[in-house]
Amino acid sequence: MGQRKHRPHTVRQEKKQQGRSCDHPACTRTGEYRAPRSRASNAYYWFCLDHVRDYNRSWDFYKGMTIFEVEWHLREDVVWRRPTWPLNIMDYRFSKNVVLLRKFKTAFDTKNSKNSHGSRKKKLKRETPEEWAIRAMKLQPPVTKTTVKARYKELVKRFHPDVHGGDRTREEKLKVIIEAYKTLMKSLRA
Repeated sequence: MGQRKHRPHTVRQEKKQQGRSCDHPACTRTGEYRAPRSRASNAYYWFCLDHVRDYNRSWDFYKGMTIFEVEWHLREDVVWRRPTWPLNIMDYRFSKNVVLLRKFKTAFDTKNSKNSHGSRKKKLKRETPEEWAIRAMKLQPPVTKTTVKARYKELVKRFHPDVHGGDRTREEKLKVIIEAYKTLMKSLRA
């Protein structure tokens, strides 16, 4: 990487010597220090050291702004005035298929769909671990310890990898059955 080019010290001195007069009324000193005229423009006042200190003490950046504008400005400063969006959703604004995605979403949106009676569909009830275990072992409620044990023995004999020569798909099914059995036995003990 190249080195940064620094301005020679003589250039700074020349600018100071050319100088401007202080923009404060009735001041004859050189205006070496700049101060912004307003927050919106790039125009500056040029003051001497004493007057720039006075100006800075009285400067109010938010002067003339409403409370909402001040709040908005402060919130933008938090993210360095860069656009942001939540991390847990995808931003489809930049997608070519925005319309298609919206149509897809509304087609499967359960909030807007109605059943045959015209009333809104009920929200799906969350399945308890016991209900999941009964479904995984293909049992009919009510269940007892003896029916759970009998069904467990039957399923283990059917899905054990030794019976099927180490078939991985059946091994995964066996893991689900074992987990369901443990869940049911724990709930039946209580």
